[in-house]
Order: sequence, then C-alpha cells, then structure tokens
Amino acid sequence: MWLNLFIVVVGLCLFEIISSVDNAIVNANILKTMPKKYQRIFLVWGIFFAVFVVRGLLPFAIVWMAAPQLSIGQVIGAAFSNNGEVAGYLASSKPLLLLGGGVYLFFVFLSWLFLEEKKYAFFVEGFIHRQGAWFYAFSSIFTTSVVYLALQRNPTLALAATIGVSAFFITDGFKKNAEEKEKQLMNPAMGAWSKILYLEALDASFSIDGVIGAFAFTMSVPLIILGNGLGAFVVREFTIKGMNFISKFAYLKNGAMYSIGMLGALMVTESFGHEYPFWVAPLNTGILLAVFLFLSIRAQKQLKQQ
Repeated sequence: MWLNLFIVVVGLCLFEIISSVDNAIVNANILKTMPKKYQRIFLVWGIFFAVFVVRGLLPFAIVWMAAPQLSIGQVIGAAFSNNGEVAGYLASSKPLLLLGGGVYLFFVFLSWLFLEEKKYAFFVEGFIHRQGAWFYAFSSIFTTSVVYLALQRNPTLALAATIGVSAFFITDGFKKNAEEKEKQLMNPAMGAWSKILYLEALDASFSIDGVIGAFAFTMSVPLIILGNGLGAFVVREFTIKGMNFISKFAYLKNGAMYSIGMLGALMVTESFGHEYPFWVAPLNTGILLAVFLFLSIRAQKQLKQQ
C-alpha cells in the first residue's frame, strides 16, 4: 500500500518537474533583470502561491467542475473522508474528468509536435514540424472521432471532450501571448512588482498541464497536491540555478511533451472503460525522463568534443 503511494507521488513529482521546464526557463530569464530583493520575494513568497494556492486549489476546482452537483465543500470534504454518497458522485464523474483532461493534454502534445519550434531529438520530429499545417486537420479528425465515440455512451461525455478542446485553445492563446510579453518583461526599466505579478499568472497557466496530467496517475487530490507540490519546489530550485543549468538538458522539453501525449492517450482510453494498473503512468513518465536525460547528456558530451 505505502509502496504504491510512494510510486504515485514520485511519478507526479517527476511529471511536474519535466512539464514545468519552460516555466523555469522563462522565470530565470526575467528574474535576471530584477533587483536581488525582488528576486527573493518571488522565489520565497512565489513558492507559497505556486504550491499552496495554485496547485493546492486547482485540483479541487477541476474535480468540482466534473461533478457540479456537489458543492466545493463536499468535494474538499470527500478528499479527506470516506463519505460513500459523495464518493459515488465522484466515481460517476471520473470518465468526464478523464476525457476532458485527456483531450486537453493530447492537444498540447499535438500542438508541440506540429507547430512549436524545438530541438529535434529524432528525425521524424523535424519531418512532422515541416507539415505543421496538418495540425488543424489532424486535431479536427481526432476531436470528431472522440466526440462520436462519446455520444455512443453519454452525451455529457461528449460535452467533456469539447470542454477539453476549449480549455486547450484558451490556455494556448495565453501562453502564446506570454511569449510576446516576455520580450517586454526583459526590459530592466519595467517595474519589478509588475514582473512578479505577471510571473505568478504565467506560473498558474503552466501549472494547468501538470495538474490535469496528474489525474492520469491518481484520482486522490491529496496525493496530487503532494506530488505536484514537491515538483514545484524542485522547479523553483531550477529557477534559482538559472537558465544556463536548465539549458544543459536540451531534450527535456521533448520528454515532457511525449509524457503529456502518453498521459493524454491513457486518460482518453480510460474514460471509455479501459483499466490500467496504478504504475503505468509513473513508469511511462520515469522511462521518458530517463531516455531524454540520456539524450541530453550525450548531446552535451558530443558538443564538448567538437
């Protein structure tokens, strides 16, 4: 029992770390333009907001949206009690949460694979990136297929799929705007408090991927908070070490995206009734992290030998 919990928490922690690499790089870039006093404020008080507010409340909010017949108080209470009636409502809502979250994560993966500039770990990544226009056709076919299958089971399940698509485009738009905004934030003349507030909002948007993906590991909100919280502490440590440390691992972002794609696929299939052992999601994340860490270290050694 305790070993199972440990494996899940470690998997959650690893997933939070690799899925937040981009966030750590942006933070490190902008923090370099801020006075030391404000860097400390962000790193000390920012961790409170990132762990206890965003990653502490967001899982409850997601569960509540999947089971709106329950009050937020009942959802929070169910996480720390054995209320059979409330647990029944949550169990019946599990497919909705899994499908909406799975579709969202799979769209994040497809967007990265087809559209985003990246350091190619494999030849096929470059080939697919050059076919970027096909993202829209592939995404449309995927959405239509999932909605069609969901309608055969439950119209509400189909609605959950479309909510996942909408959530992707909302957060993707915010992240793309953040890329443009980052150029303005690099200006040392810009107010430090403005930068801190923006970084916290950006962290909240990046945390959505990690929190949604966490439900592929477990439906236990306390475990999600613990695992994601530990991962967020490690990401802040990466931020302190700076961009130069993070950039040594050139392919970590690739590993994060493949992990997100795999977890999205697991969540979608599980929402249609396929059962997976508890260790599948942590094992998937651990293997992908190991593979892309190896590729990053090998690339770094090859660069030094040139």
